[in-house]
Amino acid sequence: MTKTHERKKNERGAIEWPGQTGPQKNKEINDMVKTTKVATLVGLFATSAAFAALPAAAANPEIEALKAELARLAQRISELEAGSQPALAPKPVEKQEMAKSSPAVKVKGDFRYRYEFIDEQNSATRNRNRMRARVGVSGKVNDAVTAVVQLASGGDDPVSTNQTLDDSFSTKDLGIDLAYVTWQAAENIEVTAGKMKNPLHRAGGNALVWDSDLNPEGVALRIDRGRVFANAAGLFVEERSSSEDSFLLAAQLGFNTEFENGMDMKAGVGYFIYTNTAGNSPFYDGSAQGNTVVGGVLVNDYKELEVFAELGMMLGELPVSVFADWLQNTEVDAFDTAYAIGVKLGKTSAPGSWDFAWIYQDIEADALIGTFSNSDFSGGGTDASGQLFTGKYVVAKNWTAGFTYFLNETDKRAGADNDYRRLQADLQFKF
Repeated sequence: MTKTHERKKNERGAIEWPGQTGPQKNKEINDMVKTTKVATLVGLFATSAAFAALPAAAANPEIEALKAELARLAQRISELEAGSQPALAPKPVEKQEMAKSSPAVKVKGDFRYRYEFIDEQNSATRNRNRMRARVGVSGKVNDAVTAVVQLASGGDDPVSTNQTLDDSFSTKDLGIDLAYVTWQAAENIEVTAGKMKNPLHRAGGNALVWDSDLNPEGVALRIDRGRVFANAAGLFVEERSSSEDSFLLAAQLGFNTEFENGMDMKAGVGYFIYTNTAGNSPFYDGSAQGNTVVGGVLVNDYKELEVFAELGMMLGELPVSVFADWLQNTEVDAFDTAYAIGVKLGKTSAPGSWDFAWIYQDIEADALIGTFSNSDFSGGGTDASGQLFTGKYVVAKNWTAGFTYFLNETDKRAGADNDYRRLQADLQFKF
């Protein structure tokens, strides 16, 4: 027999023919075995019938040997048939195995187009179109560490990634918006280092103390045990060559409670200490942003005590949330308090869903650092009060339309109470 007709058994006991693989091999083996089996059974039947017709005396050793050989051949055919069965189908990949093979790096981003109208007393009205573009990547370094890098439009402003569409079609700025690593030290403990998302809780998601675009820099710790949570951070605010550096040391402790009627509540306290503020220029660009300055330098230190509470409930099928946030600078005796209250109806999720919110807040001049508070309320900073209204509607998957309207009064310490009106209309897309 030539090599092209040699055969062997694989690990499962099935016959393998050279040059044949997979379904083709199994089909040809099955056909061959079936044909051989039929022919042999016909032969066995005919031979057995012939033997049965012989008288018992006619039997002899040669005939008995032939019968035994035929029985052996029948057994061999059965073995060949069993060995020629198709190989078992591959075991389906489990979901857990598929997750392990998923891409190690994820990419996401968003784009927002905004029309803005500003009417400030004693100033000309403004109409402007703005955009915000962000794109980021995240990846698992290992099972416990994740790294994130994100770029955003808007230049180096710490509380805004908006870019105005003007300046004769000039190329727009792009900078590092996020660059941090998070270590899952234990099931309920996270440590983050770098330029990170704000690690501190903002009551009601409101920007009384921290603007929503603020991404601080330093090291933060978060502990979340369900009913109790705690945040702590050491953040680098200003490095100076001619005087002491400024840091922000922050801590929050909060509690989550659920009631039998479906209501839930979150409440807590916070304490924020800025080091080396008095006698130094205001942070970032030297603008006071409502804080008291003399000769271009800050007069006061800032150690801010915060108390906050949030309540969630259902009115029929409508989600409702209410919040209150109060803060006082313990280092000054006047113009030292800020507070906000608000209510939100609805929740944006699937296409067709919506929400609407009303907020009132009052920020006295030295209650908090104006550089890092809401950059849109009253034009940014402190020494202002008033209302803001917001609404959002999910047009389609990852596409939201919304508005914000500010109805504020500024320069309150001087008794001016100047009117400030601002309308923002947004279209936002995520990918």
